[in-house]
Amino acid sequence: MIFAGRFEGKTMIVTGAAQGIGCGVAVRAAREGATVVLVDRSDFVYDVVDGIVKDGGVAHACIADLETFAGACAMTRFAMETCGRIDVLINNVGGTIWAKPYEAYEEAQIEAEVRRSLFPTLWCCRAVLPEMLRAKRGAIVNVSSIATRSIHRVPYAASKGGVNALTASLAFEHAGDGIRVNAVATGGTNAPRRRVPRNTEEPNAEETRWYEAIVEQTIATSLMHRYGTIEEQVAAILFLASDEASYITGTVLPVGGGDQG
Repeated sequence: MIFAGRFEGKTMIVTGAAQGIGCGVAVRAAREGATVVLVDRSDFVYDVVDGIVKDGGVAHACIADLETFAGACAMTRFAMETCGRIDVLINNVGGTIWAKPYEAYEEAQIEAEVRRSLFPTLWCCRAVLPEMLRAKRGAIVNVSSIATRSIHRVPYAASKGGVNALTASLAFEHAGDGIRVNAVATGGTNAPRRRVPRNTEEPNAEETRWYEAIVEQTIATSLMHRYGTIEEQVAAILFLASDEASYITGTVLPVGGGDQG
């Protein structure tokens, strides 16, 4: 369901917007009146922007590596120079790169998982916060995961646990500044095949079994015993980003069919 005009007059940054949940958030927010800044390190983000503009929306693409603070600062500068304001930040970058028992992870793989699923949210909040403080307003929604309680994804789980702690602490610190900070802990979500895979290596038979075990566990621990849709995740994210959630901050909302994460 589209809520016409819900984000009229607001500028929204959506990270990881070239595909999946981030793309869904950007497209729907534009249809609801937002000026959307789509941020990704893949050029595929331009295709999403073209689609939004053809649909009558207002959107801009920004290429940035959000695993670095420099990339997050470049994103913020681009949004301010292009739109003059930042009202909403959706931190969507992240995702499991490898699926395996913790003892099978290599040191470099653990560090890569944390860089992918914790640091972009840390950096983007830090980069955007001064602009929101100057404006005395803002809403941040961090995309977390119910996989904080899961199997074969310990570094990812630790990263998303960090996102949850960041959400609570930042909300506590800036509630008096007109800034709300919340998170959506997404459950298993059906999505089209990724245009840019997180892991380009072909899994062997053992790695395939490890991933299949994650799928089985995710369905089993959901009370609805199914994966969700992108639209179901987008609905929760945009609710928390909107003025309808004006009295909600510091909350991590599980969207996993009853799995609380």
